[in-house]
Amino acid sequence: MRHLATIVVALLAATGGLFPPFPTAIGADIAVAPTGVTIPKGYRNWQVVAPSQRDDKDEIRVILGNNIAMKALRAKQLPFPDGAILAKLAWRRVKSAEFDKTFVPGEPQRIEFMEKNAKKYAATGGWGFGRFVNGVPADDKEHGTCWPCHEANVKGNDFVFTRYAP
Repeated sequence: MRHLATIVVALLAATGGLFPPFPTAIGADIAVAPTGVTIPKGYRNWQVVAPSQRDDKDEIRVILGNNIAMKALRAKQLPFPDGAILAKLAWRRVKSAEFDKTFVPGEPQRIEFMEKNAKKYAATGGWGFGRFVNGVPADDKEHGTCWPCHEANVKGNDFVFTRYAP
């Protein structure tokens, strides 16, 4: 895992950030998930919380955090304060053409956001979930899969899977 983290961080640094296919929220073109979560303006400039990979989906992922989330993560503050937002960017994992023992991001799969608002999202542990594919929000059924998984697996970490990798 440490090797994957090094590769992803080096790749992000080398490309000056994240890859262009992921959308950004601009003006009136703001996409809204059924939960009310939107693609936050400027998310591509957020700091890296940690990389991860998911073998069953053949994906490489990078989790980003806004300033509120990063401050809480560094302080090991749970629960996260309102206003914390985490972004998950997922790419299809492909073999590197330059280095045989390495996987690199291929086609973008989706972006997902977790937005902390204890009052607004009280029914889902204080978190609102937003999943977007090519800038378009997923439907209600797909959004309905987020909370049960977080509730079942990471209740003790304020329903957040990713741990900060300093």
